[in-house]
Amino acid sequence: MEVGSRDSGGRRMLSQINVTPFVDVMLVLLIMFMVTVPMMQSGVEVNLPEVAEVPTLDQAKEPLVVSLTRAGEIAIGPVKVENPDQLMPVLRQALAGRETQEVFLEADRDVPYGRVVQVMAAIRGAGITKLGMLAQPPEEPAPRRR
Repeated sequence: MEVGSRDSGGRRMLSQINVTPFVDVMLVLLIMFMVTVPMMQSGVEVNLPEVAEVPTLDQAKEPLVVSLTRAGEIAIGPVKVENPDQLMPVLRQALAGRETQEVFLEADRDVPYGRVVQVMAAIRGAGITKLGMLAQPPEEPAPRRR
């Protein structure tokens, strides 16, 4: 039978596509995407100290960041190490394919200074000569209304 032709009862057949199921599936996929994206963000929660002026990083290349959390955990991206002595081989492996031997350290403001120095010494022990510290600018107070 041809599209749009009449059948034996004289009724005409419709040749339109029903898009309602397609829209339903798309909405379900959109909701699933919106729920799962925040879960995919990985990182280490670090409360950075505030400084008056923070230099901007060159965003052309992704820097290697060593994180030191309030609990004393050390992480290089998703890789966590137990103590600073285990940091050296992990750093050497992470920097093997990079052109610049540059590392940034972000330490929680509540971490004891001695722990930060231990991690810095381990980074230097891995042969890194360029070590930067990450901080955040202070929150500016809201302007007063007169």
